[in-house]
Amino acid sequence: MNKALGIGSRLRHKNYGEGILARVSLEYYTIAFHGHGFKEISHESNELELIEAIEPENNVVTFDEVEDALVRIVKRYIEPEQKVELGNKWKGGNMVLEPADSNQSVKEIPIETFFHKIVMVRDRLRVLEQNINSHKVLTDEDKVNLQQYITRVYGSLTTFNVLFKHESDHFKGEGGKD
Repeated sequence: MNKALGIGSRLRHKNYGEGILARVSLEYYTIAFHGHGFKEISHESNELELIEAIEPENNVVTFDEVEDALVRIVKRYIEPEQKVELGNKWKGGNMVLEPADSNQSVKEIPIETFFHKIVMVRDRLRVLEQNINSHKVLTDEDKVNLQQYITRVYGSLTTFNVLFKHESDHFKGEGGKD
């Protein structure tokens, strides 16, 4: 049966007779048959004949919608944005990039701006890790290979650990694993 049915639809089954649709899941209809009780029958079953269709309610939520909502909840509540602090000695400071060629101009930016960008890189790497781990198509071997690559990226960023106030916020590469 390919038609979307709502609760209360009337159906006829070859063996159980007439019944009323009581529940719709992703794969099965739960139908109440007089004298036979509730039976779960696959949506794909050829043994069902539609007697009277009731339109499904508009507020039915698909599995993909539920999954998307859960991902948003996890991102918002379970892993809240952590407050990462700049080390006290750097607050109010500037980062100065001075080229070897004295004819070139010096680039100076507030250290807080640079620090914020480093923290954003770290946060985006963490989201990338989560996406890799939950990816539906990647094999476990692919996931491990990509995770190792990300770990090496973290290792490349350990130079910036000097900026963090708390050691627990430091980047850790392969050498930083227990």
